[in-house]
Amino acid sequence: MYLVTVLGNFLIVLLIRLDSRLHTPMYFFLTNLSIVDVSYATSIIPQMLVHFLAERKGIPPVNCAAQLFFSLGLGGIEFVLLAVMAYDRYVAVCDPLRYSVVMHGGLCARLAVTSWVSGSVNSLLQTTITFQLPMCTNKYIDHISCEVLAVVRLACVDTSSNEVAIVVSSIVLLMTPFCLVLLSYIKIISTILKIRSTEGREKAFHTCAST
Repeated sequence: MYLVTVLGNFLIVLLIRLDSRLHTPMYFFLTNLSIVDVSYATSIIPQMLVHFLAERKGIPPVNCAAQLFFSLGLGGIEFVLLAVMAYDRYVAVCDPLRYSVVMHGGLCARLAVTSWVSGSVNSLLQTTITFQLPMCTNKYIDHISCEVLAVVRLACVDTSSNEVAIVVSSIVLLMTPFCLVLLSYIKIISTILKIRSTEGREKAFHTCAST
């Protein structure tokens, strides 16, 4: 399944690069999303596969910190990218005549960079907060993958404030994109329902279904 994930996403990226008809904002963001999916799977699954064969199923703290940083960062990037893609479809359906003006190359690049930076900064903060705590174990973390709250609870001090900060940060990074996606599609559906022709509605729904 890991190989299917990697090969499938690389095939998507390759096809988009080779077909000039796909050099549009939607497929630009889809390329970013495919890269994130491959990277996210790579940050977790190889370590899990190693544990299936290893007698000692533990992770050194340094490896755990690296895995935590990349998995949290890539997860956050994906959430923001999905919100960006929803905004792209909102402009395509609700303001089609100005689509090429609004979704120009510069804006698409800035939105993609914002996605990568916001996810990475959130991950850096959470990883730093987590691994500044004094751990009761300093050799191996007894997990097959690193999950932030599980690691925090291995600390030898009271971590309630840290857990609250991590949960709040995660909720903000998850709920903000979710609300933006929801708002975008409410506006899109509202616009589509105002279209009188059946052909126009089908075309608009097809535009949204492509994402």
